[in-house]
Amino acid sequence: MLATVLSSTLVGIQGRPVAVEVHVGDGLPSFNIVGLPDASCRESRDRVRAAISSSGLRWPQRRITVNLAPTGLRKGGAALDLAIAVGLLAADNQLSATDLQERSFLGELGLDGAIRPVAGTLSLVDAMTTAEVIVPAPNRTEAALISRVRIRPVLTLRGLVAALRGDDAWPQLPVEAVDASAGRSGRDLAEVQGQHLGRAAVEVAAAGGHHLLLVGPPGAGKTMLSSRLVGLLPDLSLDEALAVTRIHSAAGLALPVGSLIRRPPLRAPHHSASAVSLIGGGTARMRPGEISCAHLGVLFMDELPEFPTAVLDTLRQPLEAGEVLVCRARGSITFPARFLLVAAMNPCPCGSDGRPGSCRCSERTRVRYLQRVSGPLLDRFDLRVHVERPEPDELLGSGLRPLEPPESTAVVADRVARARRLAEERGVGLNAAIPASCLDALAPLSPAARQMLEVRLRQGRLSARGLHRVRRVARSVADLAGRGGRVEVDDVHTALGLRAEVSSWREEVS
Repeated sequence: MLATVLSSTLVGIQGRPVAVEVHVGDGLPSFNIVGLPDASCRESRDRVRAAISSSGLRWPQRRITVNLAPTGLRKGGAALDLAIAVGLLAADNQLSATDLQERSFLGELGLDGAIRPVAGTLSLVDAMTTAEVIVPAPNRTEAALISRVRIRPVLTLRGLVAALRGDDAWPQLPVEAVDASAGRSGRDLAEVQGQHLGRAAVEVAAAGGHHLLLVGPPGAGKTMLSSRLVGLLPDLSLDEALAVTRIHSAAGLALPVGSLIRRPPLRAPHHSASAVSLIGGGTARMRPGEISCAHLGVLFMDELPEFPTAVLDTLRQPLEAGEVLVCRARGSITFPARFLLVAAMNPCPCGSDGRPGSCRCSERTRVRYLQRVSGPLLDRFDLRVHVERPEPDELLGSGLRPLEPPESTAVVADRVARARRLAEERGVGLNAAIPASCLDALAPLSPAARQMLEVRLRQGRLSARGLHRVRRVARSVADLAGRGGRVEVDDVHTALGLRAEVSSWREEVS
């Protein structure tokens, strides 16, 4: 007998519908799965056999063939286990075909018959075309984000069969409420003492979406500033939250209570990360990389020159396009990757603090160290700031009066939100994305500001691309000050001050 059960499989971060066709016929007892299953999907025959036996159900001693259609689509993972088991029971007349109508099945089976959660549930459920979807109980809240379908959470195969037959009621499991504060960092910008230039750079980067590079000796506060930048970003909209949640679910990352990611993510890969882990891809199944997991959030790369040069150069195209196309022999997948890059590095390998005679590196060593970050990648940073170690008075106070607390994250985040609203009123999401052809209209220059930039261009200290980036940063500086009109000379001066040259770092540690 033949039975067909509907399910879906994950391709990148998108779900694809799959029809699981199960045929039980005469012949020597066997169990074969066809239709381009990968190794983990092919192993479901052993999981399904053990789960059916452990649930007190009859295993048919006949020839069993499972076809996963469409056959040209590669299927991966264990999410099809439940659909295969239900289809087998229906083909063996242990379930009625009418019980499966307008229902899709999703879940991994344990050997004891338990139904376990699967990665990418949000995308898998979204690919379903039926009115009702049966999902593992731990995935019920994530699946409920797709409001157009009815979600039936189940715990065991035995309980599912009893509910389908009408012998028992469907499990009534509560859906966890979405926590709007989930993912909010507890790190406050008020904890950073001193570092006025670094704090200004972090604020401008958050307001305009400008990529930021912090350079300074160890202990200067580069990591503290970078890790607190994500707290300045506004909450994600519903569509943005669903997009980020879809990516994290497909990557198998833990989701917050309520399963909806409302805060911009922060990803900080170690400098030993490979190109595949950063960009995405893989052999059995192409997964999103760290730059996609940081979509609409912050990607923090500490010790930037310690990353392999080839790995760093793979970031150049995604930084411009906001997405990455991963191509393999089996196909190609586009992953979203619109993130804010924040990087930190020492001015030299020994981590000198810049004092005369403190650097132990030779000139050749310093040059080789800085050359690990290629010029094209360095040019993608709108903000390049040299961070010095705070002065003792900034950390301990002068002794005559107590140390004044710096501005908190809440205060700066409110200013960033107002600046972003000004950018949205102009029709651009972020100032960093203003097209070069629209700069004269959206970031008009005052005569004095234009003259200052003209001098820099004639001196050869600013390229055409650098000019556009400085104007975008100046636009963000003006928005933070509450001026939505033309860009003044002070705004341009601040933007130029936040764009240090690499050659000056080498001179400072010499």
